[in-house]
Amino acid sequence: MDRAQKEKVVEELGQIFESSGVVVVAHYEGLTVAEMQDLRASMREAGGSVRVAKNRLAKIALEGKPAASIAEYLTGMTVLAYSEDPVAAAKVMDKYAQGNDKLVILGGSMGEEPLDSAGVARVAKMPSREELLAQIASILGAPASGIAGAIGAPASNIASILSTIEEKAA
Repeated sequence: MDRAQKEKVVEELGQIFESSGVVVVAHYEGLTVAEMQDLRASMREAGGSVRVAKNRLAKIALEGKPAASIAEYLTGMTVLAYSEDPVAAAKVMDKYAQGNDKLVILGGSMGEEPLDSAGVARVAKMPSREELLAQIASILGAPASGIAGAIGAPASNIASILSTIEEKAA
C-alpha cells in the first residue's frame, strides 16, 4: 500500500469515526472467510458495516475524533463494526459473538462515550431507533384510538337499538 492509499484509508476511517453512532472493536482471529461474510451480511441488514483496517492507520484516523477512546483496543487482529443507529452495530456484534467464540468484543465507543465489552453488551440490549419510534407511535396512537372508540360506541349502540326496534316492528 503506497502513501496515497494509506492517506485515503485514514480519511475514510476518520469519516467513519466522526459520523457513526456506535463503533465496536473486536478480535476476529480464527474466523473463516464464510463466517466473516456472514457477519458482514448481518451487519448490512441492520444498516451497519464491518471494516478491517490496519491498527496503525485506524489510530491515526482516531486522533481528535469523538471515538478516540477506542485506540487502546486496536491491537492484534481487529475488526471495526459501525452504524449510524446508536445500537445496531452493537446488537449484531453481540449476537454474533454469542454464537461464535472466535469473535471477541473488546469494547467500543458511542459518540464520545467509551464502552468496554460489558458496555457494548448493555448497548446491544437497548431498543433500536426503529423500535423506539414504533413504541412512541403506539403510545401516541393509543389515546386517539380510545377516543375514536368512545365516539364510535354510542353510534353503534344507537344502530343496534334501531335494528332491534325494526325487528320487533316487522
